Parts: sequence; structure tokens; C-alpha cells
Amino acid sequence: MEPLSRRTFTSLSLGAFAYLVGGRPTRAAPPTPDGPRLVCLWLHGGPSQLETFDPKPGLAIGGPTRAIDTSVPGIKLAEGLPQTAEQLQHLALIRSMVSQEGDHERGNLFVRSGYRPDVTLEYPTLGALLTHEEPVDGAEIPSYVSILDPTDYSKGGYLGPEVAPFRIGDPRDPVRDIQPRVSDARQARRLEGLNVLEEGFAGRRPYAEKRSKHRDRTARALEMMRSEHLAAFEVEDEPRAVRAAYGDTPFGRGCLAARRLLEVGVRCVEVTLTGWDTHIDNFTETSKLCETLDPALASLTRELRERDLWQDTVLVCGGEFGRTPRINKTEGRDHWPKGFSMLLGGGRIRGGQVLGATGDGEEAPVDPVSVQQLCATVFAGLGLDPTTETISPIGRPLKLADGEPLKRLLV
Repeated sequence: MEPLSRRTFTSLSLGAFAYLVGGRPTRAAPPTPDGPRLVCLWLHGGPSQLETFDPKPGLAIGGPTRAIDTSVPGIKLAEGLPQTAEQLQHLALIRSMVSQEGDHERGNLFVRSGYRPDVTLEYPTLGALLTHEEPVDGAEIPSYVSILDPTDYSKGGYLGPEVAPFRIGDPRDPVRDIQPRVSDARQARRLEGLNVLEEGFAGRRPYAEKRSKHRDRTARALEMMRSEHLAAFEVEDEPRAVRAAYGDTPFGRGCLAARRLLEVGVRCVEVTLTGWDTHIDNFTETSKLCETLDPALASLTRELRERDLWQDTVLVCGGEFGRTPRINKTEGRDHWPKGFSMLLGGGRIRGGQVLGATGDGEEAPVDPVSVQQLCATVFAGLGLDPTTETISPIGRPLKLADGEPLKRLLV
């Protein structure tokens, strides 16, 4: 986006001034909550497929984990996911994911962008690409939101900070830096002073002013501070029964906030659940994490369908890799990018099916699915052409996803 003109910025600053002293300037109509949406539930650390989406009861590699029936005959999930099992008829399960990256950072960057990390270029993640391709007209809050992510793996990359995610923690806590810390009158004086400084800087160093885009960011921040759409972050406004359904956890509240944000036009929301790096005591730790994941994932799936968001929203759930079939000496499992699981649903994704399979040991999976194919399928599920090209800063054309969509998963 080009920097704002002096006249436009002045009008925005005066508009903010009018608002702060009691008036509310005329604004564009709020965005209509339509168009493609994406919600990613990142299970950071590498969840064990054997204790979640691909149990192997009765086998040496299966450990003590039992399997339960789902709403799709013949497909079973681990016993810790009973509510998700009921929703599986609406979800597609890939059990044969393969990745070339077994390191947490590189694996996360890969699965979130579809491109293996490269020291010469920082790739945008799925949410940034979607926001770039499908900007929200009249947006008053960021179109890409990341909740509970302790990392900086999700980013705008070569597309710039304009499409990078807005990050928040537990939605139970107020969004930071939204309320002025001084009186309205003093805030208005500060804005007037800032405008004078901006004008002087632009006159002396026009190139630096244009490159910094400081005016644009300031105007966006002011617009967000007075937006009615900030209420989407306030999950405590939901009925108690709805909050209880998602689970009284930061992740549960994050998934509830994701639904609320999608309803006001946000393009992409990510919610991260950490703790899956279970090299030690895998079975106990994964069981606890499933108690958090299960109600939130199931409730989000159900509510997206009930609120007519499902047909335009693609849901992705998984981690950067899986865990070894072999159980180590500390009752844990180690990194395993050679056959792990991902859940997809919504949009053009056909639910109620499984693609691929893992074996009884460490052999290669049947019908392996690459990370590039996964990302291409996500874009196709959103109704976008994965071969659409963006241009890097050095003029290199890059596809949204460098893989073929999995046609079997698409309607």
C-alpha cells in the first residue's frame, strides 16, 4: 500500500482529534464478512500422530493409547479426542504428511509458508499471502491475527509488514495499547504535534518518509483504536455455555476469538497450542494437551458450520512434524517428519475421508503428501489458484504454493 498523502493524513489526524474531543468522524462502511477465510490451529512442538489422529492400538509402536470410533465408519482417532471424533464427518484427515525439515524453526517456517527456509529470502506465511491476495476493503482492525504464538514464525516476509499478523495473547486479557494512556485533550494535542513533525520530516527527507510508511501505520493504529470491531476480541461477552464448550483455557478462548474475528471480516486467524515437543513422558503430556485441543477444535468446527461460515472458511490443524513410531527410553517420542497427520476442513474441502496411511513401523507412508501439496490444497480450498504469482523484491515470480492441490480432497 502506498503511503498516505499529506492531505489524507491531515484529515485522518483531524478526524482522530474530533473523535477524541467528543465527536465521531464519518467512516466508511464496515467490511462485509464474506470472501475466503482461513483459520490455522498450530500445534507447536510436533504432535504425536499416534496419540491424536493416527492411533495404532495393539502394536508395539502404539503404546498404551486406545482408539475410538468417529462419525465416519471405519476411521478411528485416539481416545483423547472424543468431541473431534464426532465432527470428523466434516473434516478431511491426511495421515501421510512428509516434510524435509525435522527442526522446529525450519519445520514451522516450511509448513506455514509452503517454502523451505532460505537465507536469501523471507517467505510470507499462508495468512499473509491470503491477506495480500484478498484485502479487506474498509478494514478497521488487522486482517491477519495470531493468537498465543510465542514465536515469530508467522510473518509478512517479502510482502512486507503490511500483511504481517497482529499478535495477541490470551483473549481474556485486554488487547494492549488500544486505550490512550493520557486524557483525550492531551492525546489530541499529541496527535497535532505528531502531524507537524511528520510534515517537517516529509519535507526534508521525502524518500525516507515514503519508505518508513510511518504515516500509514499511525493512521491505521488510530482507526483501530476507535473501531467497534475490537469487540470481537472480547470473548467474555459470549454466553457462559459457549465459553464452556470451547474450554476454560487460553487456547479455547483463542479459538472462540477466532470465530468472532472471522465474523467481522478478518481474513486469517491463527491460534497456537504449545507443549507438543514430548521427548519425555509423551503419553501423559499428550493426554493433557488433547484435553485442551479437543473441545476447542470440535466447538470451532461446529460453530463455523452453524453460523454459515464453513463454506468460505478453510480450517487447518497440525504441527511442523510428528513423533517417531519408536518410543524412547524416557517414554517419549522424538522428531519425525516422515509420516505425520494434518486435519483440513471447510471451504471446498470434502470432509469425512482419510488420505494416506502409515505402517506398523518406520517405513514410508502410503500416498505421501508433501507440505507443498498441503499448502496448494489450502489455497484451492479457499477458491484461489495456487499458481497465482507474487513478485519478490528482486523481481522473482513465486507461486502462492509450489505444489499440486490434492484433488481427492476437493469438491
